[in-house]
Amino acid sequence: MLQIAAIREHKDEFAKALTKRNIDAIPMLEEALLHDENRRSLQAQLDETLAESNKLSKQIGELYKSGKANEANALKETTGALKAKSKDLSDQLNEASSRLQDVLFTIPNIPQESVPAGNSDEDNEVVSEHGEKPSLDDNALPHWELAKKYDIIDFELGNKITGAGFPVYKDKGARLQRALINYFLDYNTRAGYKEMQVPHVVNEASGYGTGQLPDKEGQMYHIGNEDLYLIPTAEVPITNLYRGDLLEEKALPIAMTGYTPCFRREAGSYGSDVRGLNRLHQFDKVEILRIEHPDKSDGALDAMVVHVKGILEELKLPYRILRLCGGDLGFTSTLTYDFEVYSAAQEKWLEVSSVSNFKTFQANRLKLRYRNGDNGTELAHTLNGSALALPRILAAILENYQDENSIHIPEVLKPYCGFDKID
Repeated sequence: MLQIAAIREHKDEFAKALTKRNIDAIPMLEEALLHDENRRSLQAQLDETLAESNKLSKQIGELYKSGKANEANALKETTGALKAKSKDLSDQLNEASSRLQDVLFTIPNIPQESVPAGNSDEDNEVVSEHGEKPSLDDNALPHWELAKKYDIIDFELGNKITGAGFPVYKDKGARLQRALINYFLDYNTRAGYKEMQVPHVVNEASGYGTGQLPDKEGQMYHIGNEDLYLIPTAEVPITNLYRGDLLEEKALPIAMTGYTPCFRREAGSYGSDVRGLNRLHQFDKVEILRIEHPDKSDGALDAMVVHVKGILEELKLPYRILRLCGGDLGFTSTLTYDFEVYSAAQEKWLEVSSVSNFKTFQANRLKLRYRNGDNGTELAHTLNGSALALPRILAAILENYQDENSIHIPEVLKPYCGFDKID
């Protein structure tokens, strides 16, 4: 959430920057400023009324001490009216503050200057491309056919139990899935990320804290009778571990990693992009997150990009890095790099990670601050990235490592799997 003080100071700059997202933000920004002006006016009136009431209360006490009860009683009528006025002003102030917050919740984060303009993923900027695309023979199969051939993933059985988009991993497919999770976690913890195990359901405050609510409310599974949400990513519960906290500056940076299943309704998804593991309602993901000093978050984002590159290079999967354009940038992000691996059997790129800097946008919602020496407190910066999302990584391994009679296991995963190939 943007800070209202920053909007007051930089309204025109913010409006210009938000055109990269293909939105006219002027009406939202001006509405926020209107509610803010009303809120500040009511706050001033309330402060003045409370000050006058406190002043009179002291006078009443002194009059009683001096034996002037009649004068004191006369003033009490005035303080009673002031208390009623204070109550009315307080109610109006709460309403104005709520309206301001509702507007601020609708304004997305400000894209960084390096974010390219554009309308959709077709306008994302390819930063770099790595590795050689494998050449498969004419009989190569897409992963959903390989899953059936080797009986390692059962989409129909998942549909029977729950519905489409909830696959069942079987035998070596389940073991390969578990191997990837353990490998990702070990890779992350070796790099200094502290592993966390967190709940897979969150309350409404957590959803608002990281920006999934109200922006992505329709994409989250809601448990109505409990008013809880199934998590769409580990980012939500792990970041919310620090909601409302005041950190010491020396505690920064904080680096965390965690594995969770993720649940997304993916409303409106259709076509070839949803075949097999390409798009699921439930999938596994290992996340990395950082809470950073504002002066160091840009460098931290670059380091996270290098970290994810290292995983893909160890897996020996061809990949590319994209800088997302304004039209494809997530609501809470100021700058995002996407990683895509090449699926040889499908002859297409599959997104497997997004690495983002949110700067103070989430921290303002979370009320996550750090103590900045003698200068009081400041909002921290938050960052997160997938390291990695499993379904499309698994799809790429199955497709790129296949031959006519088997699927070979990447060398780095063999100790985790306990087998060399699937046949």
